[in-house]
Amino acid sequence: MERPKNNFKIVSDKKARMLLPNALTLINVCIGLSSIKFALDEKFELSIIAIIFAAIFDALDGRVARMLKGTSLVGKELDSLADLISFGVAPAFIMYFWSLNNLGKFGWLLTMIFVVCVALRLARFNVSSNSEPSWKDNYFEGVPSPAGGILVLMPLILSLSEIDLIKISYDIVVPIFFISISFLLISKIPTFAFKKISIPRRMTIFALFGVVLFFGLLLIYTFKVLVICGLIYICLIPIGYFSYQKIHKQKILSGENDTNEDLEDIL
Repeated sequence: MERPKNNFKIVSDKKARMLLPNALTLINVCIGLSSIKFALDEKFELSIIAIIFAAIFDALDGRVARMLKGTSLVGKELDSLADLISFGVAPAFIMYFWSLNNLGKFGWLLTMIFVVCVALRLARFNVSSNSEPSWKDNYFEGVPSPAGGILVLMPLILSLSEIDLIKISYDIVVPIFFISISFLLISKIPTFAFKKISIPRRMTIFALFGVVLFFGLLLIYTFKVLVICGLIYICLIPIGYFSYQKIHKQKILSGENDTNEDLEDIL
């Protein structure tokens, strides 16, 4: 009687599905750390590009994990630690090397405050993401850490874009950005999550054209496009707030009892 063959596997199928998302997360960490090295060498253009790539990998790892059904608690915690480095520590140090070091101890204080706020934001997200799915999944509480990490770089991106519409004193603008973004990170202001975007089939070709056009412009006019994207996102913050309030009032009027208004006990 022929005995069944035992297929030798280095790792189980379940663990194999976790390898790719975790590998993308670790690449995110390496890119974030590399951006600090570029800033030390005063190659700020490469620092910005590295943070953008880190954001792309951060967007990919979660989606790949869900597609492969390879989500895990380790991957979730690893993703948060990666975000703290790539969108907390790295942007803060880039801006410190570029401008905040001119402010002495106050500049270092702003650097520490921003990193702490990113850490608090990620801790709160880990707690709130354990709640049951609802319409609130379309919104974040506060600005997410990748967006905050890029927004705090806007003064540097603006200086690299060569847009000289108005004269800007970066010694004043940079601290204002650090304080404002730090507040938005730990605030409970609803912002769009862009998790569930549905495109009608007849509009698919136009959406693909728009994506190609966007990345084409990003390659040619990198920093100008980033400035425009940053301004659009800032404008979407109040729109997201009023959209959330409108839907929330509709749910109350329809008789739905929303007992889980606060997703955490602190902050």
